[in-house]
Amino acid sequence: MLDLEVVPERSLGNEQWEFTLGMPLAQAVAILQKHCRIIKNVQVLYSEQSPLSHDLILNLTQDGIKLMFDAFNQRLKVIEVCDLTKVKLKYCGVHFNSQAIAPTIEQIDQSFGATHPGVYNSAEQLFHLNFRGLSFSFQLDSWTEAPKYEPNFAHGLASLQIPHGATVKRMYIYSGNSLQDTKAPMMPLSCFLGNVYAESVDVLRDGTGPAGLRLRLLAAGCGPGLLADAKMRVFERSVYFGDSCQDVLSMLGSPHKVFYKSEDKMKIHSPSPHKQVPSKCNDYFFNYFTLGVDILFDANTHKVKKFVLHTNYPGHYNFN
Repeated sequence: MLDLEVVPERSLGNEQWEFTLGMPLAQAVAILQKHCRIIKNVQVLYSEQSPLSHDLILNLTQDGIKLMFDAFNQRLKVIEVCDLTKVKLKYCGVHFNSQAIAPTIEQIDQSFGATHPGVYNSAEQLFHLNFRGLSFSFQLDSWTEAPKYEPNFAHGLASLQIPHGATVKRMYIYSGNSLQDTKAPMMPLSCFLGNVYAESVDVLRDGTGPAGLRLRLLAAGCGPGLLADAKMRVFERSVYFGDSCQDVLSMLGSPHKVFYKSEDKMKIHSPSPHKQVPSKCNDYFFNYFTLGVDILFDANTHKVKKFVLHTNYPGHYNFN
């Protein structure tokens, strides 16, 4: 059973790994792959019909945890613990949910301090106890004591004191004051890991057509040896068709990988004398995974001849 620390409005994790709000999907998948002997039976849930309209979910079925990612930017938006019997939870190093400690309303009050009165949602038949960046839901049908509330309060939501002994059904970690209005935050500095990420990539055009790319880049910059002074840096770089290898390296830095094409399927369209002549050298790609861009260089001139922009939906062959 996982034993995890809850940090409201930030993360859920332990000393080995941490799921942090704003984390890219690829990093969460990398954590799950690295710890596959401990975290098993992970489902990927998404909408095939409208992949950008519904959250992308990593469902840790064995551990009762759901990681909900924004479908558009694929950053972690909400961490839901949907089955508290499958995981141990602590706050500031002290357990409030384990096999020996039931997550009752009294225990939550003791661990997290004084709370506002609960808010009842009649459609869900759930009572919600809200802190900033953290919410607990209590199931109505598990109670023997009838709740007392005022049904005309706040557009159908009712303020009340939750009955004693009620236990938590679900827990949510999110950014901001409201679970309904929350959005995936900017990527935290701890997730950069020395990489540069693209906030946006725009196609530059002139009178003849596409000319190149303008990339708005994000990096975690800091002074020499001063992690406390780390802050996010935003800058723009442009690369064009015909740029040399050195031009691209100076603009975007070293690629994550270099891939050499083993064959040229477009050779059929070249002039006939060259179709049967085997090439002595191959075109090659610079792969920038965190930018979502591949850049193809001509083998002879070493200049940019093609850009590939990846916007892979879940289910796509090249996803993640």
